[in-house]
Amino acid sequence: MNLSAVALALASAALFGVSTPLAKSLLGSVDPWLLAGLFYLGSGVGLALARVALPRRGPGAEAALAAHDIPWLVGAILSGGVIGPILLMVGLTRTDGTTASLLLTVEGMATALIAWFAFRENFDRRILAGMGFIVAGAVVLASPGAAGVRDLTGPVAIVGACIAWGLDNNLTRNVSLADPVQVAMIKGLTAGPVNLALGFAGGAALPPLQASVLAAIVGLFGYGVSLVLFVLALRHLGTARTGAYFSTAPFLGAAVSVPLLGEAVSAQLLAAGALMAAGVWLHISERHGHEHRHERVVHTHRHVHDEHHRHGHDHDAPAGEPHSHEHAHVPLVHSHPHAPDSHHRHRH
Repeated sequence: MNLSAVALALASAALFGVSTPLAKSLLGSVDPWLLAGLFYLGSGVGLALARVALPRRGPGAEAALAAHDIPWLVGAILSGGVIGPILLMVGLTRTDGTTASLLLTVEGMATALIAWFAFRENFDRRILAGMGFIVAGAVVLASPGAAGVRDLTGPVAIVGACIAWGLDNNLTRNVSLADPVQVAMIKGLTAGPVNLALGFAGGAALPPLQASVLAAIVGLFGYGVSLVLFVLALRHLGTARTGAYFSTAPFLGAAVSVPLLGEAVSAQLLAAGALMAAGVWLHISERHGHEHRHERVVHTHRHVHDEHHRHGHDHDAPAGEPHSHEHAHVPLVHSHPHAPDSHHRHRH
């Protein structure tokens, strides 16, 4: 298992998890729908400013989005940036907090199931068990007491939101070789205004300036930087495994709340941490290797010359490594340990 990619996925989860207790502190002064819009907009604007301020050229630069990436990105934005939040808002108005928290753990399973059965990503019993432990930990963390449901509309809407986000995660994998900052920036700049418009259309009032700025900053790190790290992890781990690590976000957010909000370390938090740690260990310790075939493919992405990149260069190719340019992978049959990353999407 690529431990650096695992670290990226866990860092992504930590940033998103930390945004949850911060979001709770903002809900008293900002309408929930507007808050979602400010999170996305802060993400998009912040990353846009970063792209202007930081150099993007040179041999080590990421590959820009290509025309064939646009349909995947549009689908990800619609499902994860628009439909998901709308369904969540509908669900939250008809479901209490405990039930909603429990149901939100469905996202990790939805991500994995779509990856396994719709996109044919490889999994085995060890990965399935690991996902089960992680989801169980999230359920333990989110279930402090009895849950109440007014009607089925709320729970169904929340499950629908989780499915939309699971689809978002899988569609995003198809653009994961492109510049992750550009991907996250476009998503934020698109989903932010849409959610703000829907909030204002629903009668929400303009929040105070201080709360708006704070929400934008939280969105930059909890949604923007988090998504950048998530996309980088997708390249090396595949969707289901990255989604599993990201499912640790509730625990990481709760753990951060201990020093941040002065909350106590509970037996519930320790139990959830133990379950999630077991699930993460099952994934990290996975060893999957067999003879497999790489078909010919031509694409562009940031890379070094390893066993999967043995192509030659013409005079226009950038010097130094890593670098980014269009290159061809010739058919290759070999055997080595691997994950279902961007170069190993073969059938089993």
